[in-house]
Amino acid sequence: MNVRWHLRYAAVVTLAFRSLLGQAPLSSELGPGDVIAIRALHVPEISKEPMRLSEDGTVDLPMIGTLKAVGLSPVQLAAEIRKRLDAYVRDPEVSVDIVEIKSRPVSVMGAVKTPGVYQLNVRKQLLEVLAGAGGVDETAGSVVHVSRPRSSGMISGVDTTESADSYSAVISLADLVEGRCPQANIAILPHDIITIPRAKLIYVMGEVRKSGGFVLRERENLSVLQAISLAEGLTSTAGSKHAKILRALPGGAADGKKTELAVDVKSILAGKSPDIALRPNDILFVPNSAAKNATLRGIESAIQMGTGIVIWRH
Repeated sequence: MNVRWHLRYAAVVTLAFRSLLGQAPLSSELGPGDVIAIRALHVPEISKEPMRLSEDGTVDLPMIGTLKAVGLSPVQLAAEIRKRLDAYVRDPEVSVDIVEIKSRPVSVMGAVKTPGVYQLNVRKQLLEVLAGAGGVDETAGSVVHVSRPRSSGMISGVDTTESADSYSAVISLADLVEGRCPQANIAILPHDIITIPRAKLIYVMGEVRKSGGFVLRERENLSVLQAISLAEGLTSTAGSKHAKILRALPGGAADGKKTELAVDVKSILAGKSPDIALRPNDILFVPNSAAKNATLRGIESAIQMGTGIVIWRH
């Protein structure tokens, strides 16, 4: 048995072993932007230094000229180079290795700790990809959106919708993370786009025991009393008769201005006034009893900059 047969047999065994471990590599086809290293024994004209495939998926080599590498595996490309070198070198020995993959991007965006574009060099499920992006952050909403080009095929295992150029799926984040729906942990393919929308928040600030932003679950609203309950109640120095709600103007003001609504929390707690429904992004501010003028503008600025604002999930 010759050396080439041994090398190919070892490659097959390695692939099978990785598959058993759940880390089977994707198709080994080369793509535009991938970086490869070519080793041609007794052909010093061909550099051993890594080289990047052009955007059209070709590579230029001395003695040979331009070769189309896209769509070929490293083994197939090595065979094509050997074939071209036969005219110059007797029984040439050629190997091709992938140094860096750049043609299998997966975009992870939204409420994750490290959003960005990641290269998919082995088969991964949705949870693995999210973990690779640092996991979801505290502002994550209740769903995960996955979009896939039609050329890559449908998204299997979950309900999908389709458009002229893509398939998309909406997956419950809780079902995915808690394992209630194993099929939600779908296989991710190159060129998929994963987005976790940010949740809608209601802010409770000032003289409460646990101030910060409270994440609204899907289709859930909060009233003033519910918000104060989540904030674990008022402090002993709360000026609850002089609370205020800072709310965006209807339709959204071009200059970002908001309106202030007076709220007598003390009267609501006593059942003498009706509870008030809070809207997403409302700021409920309870001042100190010694300060009748609430510093709502400073609170709003702090929230916009994310300065010292704790996000609570409930």
